[in-house]
Amino acid sequence: MKSRRGRPPHDDVLTPMKWRVLHAAQHGLTNRAIAQGLDISANGVKYHMANILSKLGLANREALKSWFRVPRGSALAEGAQGLGYESLIEDTVMTTGKESTPLVQCLGQVSRTVSSLQKSIEFYRDTLGIPHLYSFGNIGFFDLSGTRLFLNETEELNKEESILYLKVDDIVQACISLEETGVDVIKQPHLIHTHEDGSEEWMAFFEDPEGRPLGLMSLAKKAG
Repeated sequence: MKSRRGRPPHDDVLTPMKWRVLHAAQHGLTNRAIAQGLDISANGVKYHMANILSKLGLANREALKSWFRVPRGSALAEGAQGLGYESLIEDTVMTTGKESTPLVQCLGQVSRTVSSLQKSIEFYRDTLGIPHLYSFGNIGFFDLSGTRLFLNETEELNKEESILYLKVDDIVQACISLEETGVDVIKQPHLIHTHEDGSEEWMAFFEDPEGRPLGLMSLAKKAG
């Protein structure tokens, strides 16, 4: 008897590569961005996508948004025991009271659109000194002391984005440093509020590479 050629059958509903393509598509990345991030061809992404839809019995790419399953062998599978979404909800017990665990822990990520990811990486990493975690295709991630800054390169910027307010110890020196690097400080430091203990809240504003405002905020306390 001749042995079967090719790869042995995978023990999960999808192969590791197809899982990566699936999750990237669920996140909203285009085929081009997926191809760049996974270092495969655009035709390869189309091939995987067609196989994914066929394997899962889904009509189109839009249907992927509401499909969920935990990949076998993933870290999430160890905690969820590979259960489906409905089972996860049923097995999650939410209680109220002082000893209950809050559903939301903290602000995990802030999203912002940019016209050039590379230019923004240089701005946030090199000019502002914010640690760059990693990039994937047309998106990049930074660490704001535990809160992640997510930058998404797109041809059309989101005009309704919130202003990011970045904390600094010395707002005066921060503005001087920014101006020395050529950043336009559009509003110099100014007092916002004085608390009962005499501490003061100060703010200043500068521009990102797209010319949109970013805020600096600092708390000044009197000595003694």
